[in-house]
Amino acid sequence: MLVRLSRGPVSVSQLAEPLAVSLAAVVQHLPVLEASGVIRTEKVGRVRTCSIAPEGLRFAEQWINERMTLWERRLDRLGELLVEHEAEQPPQKKKKKRERAGKSTSSTPTSTWEAARPAASTASSSTS
Repeated sequence: MLVRLSRGPVSVSQLAEPLAVSLAAVVQHLPVLEASGVIRTEKVGRVRTCSIAPEGLRFAEQWINERMTLWERRLDRLGELLVEHEAEQPPQKKKKKRERAGKSTSSTPTSTWEAARPAASTASSSTS
């Protein structure tokens, strides 16, 4: 709704037309947007026209920016703590990934012994 209103004032029915909700749902939602200061409505005769209220959006933008600044500082501090923690830890040896015998998921050999073994003996050894 706000995207549409950013292009200019429209009637409630024009505002509801492209939306996947009923006109009644839009009519119920408008007082919430108006009370929050984001839109204004004006009734002339039988037509209620809606328009965006830039001052309400500026307030919302300020509120969002304050939260964003707060979270950026928190995440920066978390990053610093993680770097410090990593620097304090002794280097760890990498563990080799083990595969179960006969359960290889790739078509390439997983060991030198498997690479040297003929394919026929692989089939016969798995049946015994």
